[in-house]
Amino acid sequence: MTPGKRLLDIICALGLMALMAVPFAAVLVWVLWREGLPLFHVSERMRAPGQPFMLWKLRTMRPAPREADSGVSGGDKATRITPVGRFLRRSRLDEVPQLWNVLKGDMSFVGPRPPLRQYVERFPQLYAQVLRSRPGITGLASVHFHRHEEWLLARCATPAETDAVYARRCVPRKARLDLMYQQRRSLCLDLALMLKTVAKVWPRQRKQR
Repeated sequence: MTPGKRLLDIICALGLMALMAVPFAAVLVWVLWREGLPLFHVSERMRAPGQPFMLWKLRTMRPAPREADSGVSGGDKATRITPVGRFLRRSRLDEVPQLWNVLKGDMSFVGPRPPLRQYVERFPQLYAQVLRSRPGITGLASVHFHRHEEWLLARCATPAETDAVYARRCVPRKARLDLMYQQRRSLCLDLALMLKTVAKVWPRQRKQR
């Protein structure tokens, strides 16, 4: 990560934390009132091969045993998503706690989405390349493939099917986009992807009203 990219991350993270402090506190009170504790979901992700970190998100699902909570989210977990969780996911408010991950240096604003350990270990050569870029809250794959990924995984009825579809159809396509970003990355591209992410979320919220 270049000093300029890290400086941009710190400035944006601190600025958004200050800007969203009061609104996010209100969101936390609302989630606590509607869903109760725990407020946050903390799970292991990989910053690089052999370098795990704990990713913070607002909880969007009903709690479940650890073995039922492993793996990526597909149709097999859809019944666990709460009404509040659906709103948080659509608005991406569930990812606001990741500003803390950005500030700590675990993540950047823009980069590949941080993968689960099981996929990094299953595809070591692929992720050795992809994770040369710091994982991000958004990125080229998030902007151009996220909705199609959601559609693919929503059709899965079991954890095994979700895993198979994700490994076969999502991992390679996301990796291609992440590697394209890696070859072309610049502060201008980062800013453009951040703006595109915001632009994709706002119209989606207007359609849901």
